[in-house]
Amino acid sequence: MAFLQQMRSPRFSFIQTVASLLLSTVALMSSYWCVGKQKVPKPLCSATKHSNCIPVPGVSNSSRIQFFWETGDDRFVFPTFHTGLFITCEENIYTDEWEEKCRGFYTLTPGCEKVMMWLSLSLELIYIGLLLISCTLLSVQLCIRAWFPSTQRWGQLLNAFAAVFTVLGGLLGMVGHMMFMQVFQTTASMGPEDFKPHSYGYSWAF
Repeated sequence: MAFLQQMRSPRFSFIQTVASLLLSTVALMSSYWCVGKQKVPKPLCSATKHSNCIPVPGVSNSSRIQFFWETGDDRFVFPTFHTGLFITCEENIYTDEWEEKCRGFYTLTPGCEKVMMWLSLSLELIYIGLLLISCTLLSVQLCIRAWFPSTQRWGQLLNAFAAVFTVLGGLLGMVGHMMFMQVFQTTASMGPEDFKPHSYGYSWAF
């Protein structure tokens, strides 16, 4: 019984809500909502790219190369990428050393999905804001409980409002997540030629 009382205590609710707020903020700023691989034609060999590329006379090991016989998937490379609400980063295929190049995800989004993209971002920000309000209400409840024990009724009222804001925020956040996935899938199929995911899935931030 004592354990259940601790689990239901306002202090534990406050700790949970603060943890949710911090994790949600980190996830919102992260670029690991979706991860996957692209299917891109092999680049030409260059001074910085000597492997897994199309041979070029004078650059490759053999200066007499005239034909490139690879067919099927052998003609492609599959660089990894990860995408968030704000930026998308992908493996740079033009150098042998591993590095990433990043750009704004909104620059890849087709014009028909721009509104949906901003709505998704707005819902995520509202979700963070509602969690912040819940944290504030729960902290006020803890102060009332510590300094004014005779007014527990007001503290319970604040707790109820905090629960409502938390649930409402969770629903809006879920809708924002679904809208983002719709935008991402549309971008994957209708976006620019240099962003064509071959396979992708959810990552930890989603």
